[in-house]
Amino acid sequence: MSAIQSRIIAQCDNYSARNYHPLPIVIAEGEGVWVWDTDGRRYLDCLSAYSALNQGHRHPRIIGALVEQAGRVTLTSRAFHNDRMGPFLEKLCHVAGMDMALPMNTGVEAVETAVKLVRKWGYTTKGVRDGQAEIIVCSNNFHGRTTTAISASSEPAYRDGFGPFTPGFVKVPFGDADAIRAAVTPDTVAVLIEPIQGEGGIVIPPDGYLAEVRRICDEAQVLLALDEIQTGLGRTGRLFCYQHYESDAEPDVLIVGKALGGGVYPVSAVLAARDLLGLFQPGDHGSTFGGNPLAAAVGEAALDVILDEALADRSRMLGDHLMRQLRAINSTRVAEIRGRGLFVGVEIRPEAGPARHYCERLMDLGVLVKETREQVIRIAPPLVITTEEIDWMVAQFRAVL
Repeated sequence: MSAIQSRIIAQCDNYSARNYHPLPIVIAEGEGVWVWDTDGRRYLDCLSAYSALNQGHRHPRIIGALVEQAGRVTLTSRAFHNDRMGPFLEKLCHVAGMDMALPMNTGVEAVETAVKLVRKWGYTTKGVRDGQAEIIVCSNNFHGRTTTAISASSEPAYRDGFGPFTPGFVKVPFGDADAIRAAVTPDTVAVLIEPIQGEGGIVIPPDGYLAEVRRICDEAQVLLALDEIQTGLGRTGRLFCYQHYESDAEPDVLIVGKALGGGVYPVSAVLAARDLLGLFQPGDHGSTFGGNPLAAAVGEAALDVILDEALADRSRMLGDHLMRQLRAINSTRVAEIRGRGLFVGVEIRPEAGPARHYCERLMDLGVLVKETREQVIRIAPPLVITTEEIDWMVAQFRAVL
């Protein structure tokens, strides 16, 4: 590590709360699938800011929309209308097949919005007892780090030292539809799940799981809310991950974020039917920056890039290629390789050491990935990556594994 990188890292350590454990690299530039550190060394970005960069770094259409809108107006608040939010939400709703959307900023804000929405529905429509609404969630989940989100979590690292927690969450094992069926009570208003658990280690549920959960929700008059903040917008090889199961797993509430901002601005949203989102009245919920004209311009451009460049199809084809190449390595250090599209986890056997060691070695070879859940290397490159770049990346994995 150079003196300038050491100085910058020491500066961050001195002035920033240490709530992250980043790899020892200081990125100064990015374009497409590549980033450069302060010394000018190039790296292949295979994390995509946790899937926020599906379109790649600084996609020219998204940057163009950002700059053009920044030259007109950036923020109005929701006290007034702006000329960008309506067209953006219409496009988003059309793409997602939903009636209405409520724009927010970060992914966890959208999760909080969805929690309030399904509770509101439970009290006003289903007739749940006041203050008794329950939401079924899955162990090993990740819906963010606000107090409400960690209240729904089972991960000790997210919870220790942060109680008391928000009540109303019932936890069941991920991938077990029977456990969800058994957990439903008259006070249940929703099931909130990730189609694939990303932060949990790229955990993929059994075939038919989401469709069965959809049936359970229909039978019990319960809403199905899907958190597609990481898995949505092309990451898994379909525009939304639930679409792998056709219409059998269609949600009542769809939560999106990350790549909706094209890697340049925080944009998220909750989508649902008109009679559901229509339950919100003025004063029920809000955000000063949610739906601002700059965000709307960026979000619309981000959607256009995903659709026009067929990034979901690209993810499916290149993801199949990546999985074949990785599995051909056949390393004794690897317990399992799993994934869908360009959303892949390489699980390292405990006796072979923690995944971070391998991430640091890969960084030395010019590939940026990050560990999750101690033993899993998460691979999620921008969807604009090429076959040749994937082959080069796999060659570095082969050298390390």
